[in-house]
Amino acid sequence: MSASHGTAASPFKQPKAVWAVAFACVISFMGIGLVDPILPALAESLHATPSQVSLLFSSYLIVTAVAMLIVGWVSSRFGAKRTLVIGLVIIVVFAALAGTSGSINGIVGFRAGWGLGNALFIATSLAVIVASASGGFGGAIILYETALGLGIAVGPLLGGELGAISWRGPFFGVAVLMAIALAATIAFVPSLPKPQHRTSPLAPLKALRHRGLLTMGIMALLYNWGFFTMLGYAPYPMELDAHQLGLVFTGWGLLVAAFSVFFAPRLQARYGTAPVLYANLLGLGIVMAVIATGVSTPGVVIVAVIVSGAFIGINNTLTTQAVMLVSPVERPVASSAYGFLRFIGGGLAPYVAGKLADATDLSVPFYVGAATFVLAIPVLATGHGLLRRAEQQTVDGPPVTATLTPVGAAAAPGTPPLIVAVGAHDRVAVIVDAAAQLARDAGSPLEVVHVQQTAVVEEQAVDTEDTEQARAAVTVHLDRLAAHGIPATGQILTSVGDHAAAGRVLAQHASDVHARTVAVGRSPRGPLAQFADGSFTTALTHAADCTVVLVDPDHSPRPLTAATLTELRNSPA
Repeated sequence: MSASHGTAASPFKQPKAVWAVAFACVISFMGIGLVDPILPALAESLHATPSQVSLLFSSYLIVTAVAMLIVGWVSSRFGAKRTLVIGLVIIVVFAALAGTSGSINGIVGFRAGWGLGNALFIATSLAVIVASASGGFGGAIILYETALGLGIAVGPLLGGELGAISWRGPFFGVAVLMAIALAATIAFVPSLPKPQHRTSPLAPLKALRHRGLLTMGIMALLYNWGFFTMLGYAPYPMELDAHQLGLVFTGWGLLVAAFSVFFAPRLQARYGTAPVLYANLLGLGIVMAVIATGVSTPGVVIVAVIVSGAFIGINNTLTTQAVMLVSPVERPVASSAYGFLRFIGGGLAPYVAGKLADATDLSVPFYVGAATFVLAIPVLATGHGLLRRAEQQTVDGPPVTATLTPVGAAAAPGTPPLIVAVGAHDRVAVIVDAAAQLARDAGSPLEVVHVQQTAVVEEQAVDTEDTEQARAAVTVHLDRLAAHGIPATGQILTSVGDHAAAGRVLAQHASDVHARTVAVGRSPRGPLAQFADGSFTTALTHAADCTVVLVDPDHSPRPLTAATLTELRNSPA
């Protein structure tokens, strides 16, 4: 997130490297939903039972889970681009081999290899897109979210269309599309610098010693158990062909994408992460119980599966944010540890569900899935205090996911400061200097607040800059201002995923220090992104007791009112 840019940038004006990886992301996100429409056809064509076919999910997810433990080690040694390319090569090879297989056991084995490639890809794709973006990462995040939504929604549709021709179609389709993405990645993505220090393969396992991360990981394991039980077994009682199944899961995917991007941040901002997750897990338990009781009625199962997409979208986003909030370790290590547990749950569930279905009837796996959703609630409750403290909940307002850290000397008591909020972009120095002139004219000291964000998209998170980079950026501003005789202090505003929460934290800080004015620049993210996860400037303006001023170096500063905010959102890039 950037609190201010000199000019607004379209998220779709990105270099070819970003587009290449975004295309690969679309295909990767198709991976799970793509095979759902062909599950009954696979069982019939290869004379396999549903429990045997379910191993397509188990092998894929268990290998993905184990691979999550080493992806940080691999990436820190080979670099993000090479890791990404290796993952894409593995996906192309094993997807093609799955399409040529003549037995269910062969497909299960090749799906395991596919899972290895997928782990390498998903662990680096978001970081590569952010690193390759031009004009700030806000647009790249929007593009990544778009790719995710397209992949989730279009995967089942494409799987249904290709599966209607042959069950081999989806596998060959992925191989061809990923081969195109591989060629584009090699051609357009530049070599990226390796991390400054290498990650130990044992680091994710050691990280699970931390109570907060372990609690969230176990909760995610239980959640994914129920989720992949539904995904692996719901197609059978629907009694639909591949094309029809593709349409059903496309509807499901659209709800997953919409609720993860647009609604989850707003619910979190209003009620807090833990309360929303409690209600959401209970909702999923009810939906699964409905599937179990109505398993003999295809219409009930179809509607329940589509509705579950809303709950799943919310859960995916907020669980990842919660992990990043409570984890005291580096983001990549926390992500690997969390991914290991959640994918283990997803991998074991279809196997166990198959055994239960064979021994009893098809409703039992869904009842067990409903129980795991509900059981996740008390598990999450054991970490409620940790999560609440991590959110920095205020007495009179909603929980927030942002904190302030001073940089340099503390402000001298006395005259209230003028605060300027900035992000990392090419015109930041001009914004700070314009705010410094306002402070000088008003006879106020200046406080520079640098906004640093952990971007959270679905089940992935990446730091857009580390703490040292943010601290260095603030120090540069302070040194430049000191050279011109302008008294200034600095702060780093760290935010996890939620732009609006960062705006509310800054408003509260401005009130605490009795600031006269808060200056911000023009938002680069556009109305769609601001609707999705909240607007920093809008939240700041609504919550601040003091004047909020738009600092545009090309125009005179002006107070931000509701009319001004509307004008800014509708203005062209």
